[in-house]
Amino acid sequence: MTTKTTRPLVRVLRDRDCGLCLCGVVVSGFGTSALWLASGVWVKDLTGSDGLAALCMLAMWLPTLAGPLLGTLADRIRRKPLLIGVNLLLATLLLTLLRVDAPGDLWLLYAVLFVYGAAGVVHDAAESALMATAVDPALLGDFNGLRMTATESMKLLAPLAGAGLYAGYGGASVALLDAATFVLATALYTALRVRQDKPAPPLGSPRRRAAEGVRHLWAHPVLRPLVLAGGAAMLCAGLNGAMVYAVVDALGHSPAYTGVLYAVQGAGSVAVGLLSGSALRHLGARRFAASGIALLAVAVALRAVPSDPVALVCGAAIGAGLPAVLIAALTSVQHETPDALLGRVTASAHTLVYAPNVAGLAAGAALVELVSHRLVLVVLGVALLVTAAALCQSPARAERTASRSPSDANPA
Repeated sequence: MTTKTTRPLVRVLRDRDCGLCLCGVVVSGFGTSALWLASGVWVKDLTGSDGLAALCMLAMWLPTLAGPLLGTLADRIRRKPLLIGVNLLLATLLLTLLRVDAPGDLWLLYAVLFVYGAAGVVHDAAESALMATAVDPALLGDFNGLRMTATESMKLLAPLAGAGLYAGYGGASVALLDAATFVLATALYTALRVRQDKPAPPLGSPRRRAAEGVRHLWAHPVLRPLVLAGGAAMLCAGLNGAMVYAVVDALGHSPAYTGVLYAVQGAGSVAVGLLSGSALRHLGARRFAASGIALLAVAVALRAVPSDPVALVCGAAIGAGLPAVLIAALTSVQHETPDALLGRVTASAHTLVYAPNVAGLAAGAALVELVSHRLVLVVLGVALLVTAAALCQSPARAERTASRSPSDANPA
């Protein structure tokens, strides 16, 4: 029998455009996750350097810092053609990696990964803005949860496939696979029936237009605390992620055991993605986000306990807790932002939320060599509890704004 929780999910899945978009997420996410793993292994094999291999991830993440500026493209160009163009660009660009077979060719790999990251920022902003106009506002939480589920599912499957393909046929084969996924995603986005009027001619310089998105985000009483809480959670998540090998070592396992913990974490993320729409409707964005951060806090702190069952439960709890604030923040951005600003505001929110994760990973890599990982995990747990408590203290003005119909903030 269909329950109140599953009915909205069924409505989303039955919607043609939502289904096509989710298929696009699955297909391109599979290729991206496969390349993410293979690129580092590729560099390691060519150079033997762990540092140069780590630069692959940095090259993909660095463009996130320019999110407010890159997001202006999603407000200047019709979003469906922009999505198609970005996918075709990446499919073509990945073919250049077929010539990478020596250390002297690595500049090309890094350049492609950098453009890949920048295109991803534009793609995410355009897709989020496009679907905000295509999906029933009451179902946006369900759609974003399903999108999270699709993304995390690919992270469970694609790295193994990418590793196997790389081992058998080399890095160029993974690049070809990723290029093929972008071609397929292009066909899926081409089939969308979403229509958008031609955007108004841009006013002012690109910097000024980017600043408009940041100002809207910062001045909004609902969005600012959610985005700041998301950034704080991702900073702590980055620090926590850097401790994972120390946690595994304390459990007495080989480093390969991290794969088990990541798989359990991914399963937790898949589960919360399916429940997020219902949770948002019952709790509201702030309480849903705060609940997720509180769960994350307890799980991170308990990772200090050297026990396999505890580590597995904590892994699943981390996977369930962290996406809550991300889904709540993105859905609120879609609800509370006028269509003309949505691309810029979405990209700005992604920068403020995801960039701290890079800083957390870097800081954690240094801390784990200097301080006991147990102490770091307990301190992170306390910091996350403080973040959750602050988010729960919702000012009256923000609550009144949140209670409006989404169409009041997004007239398109």
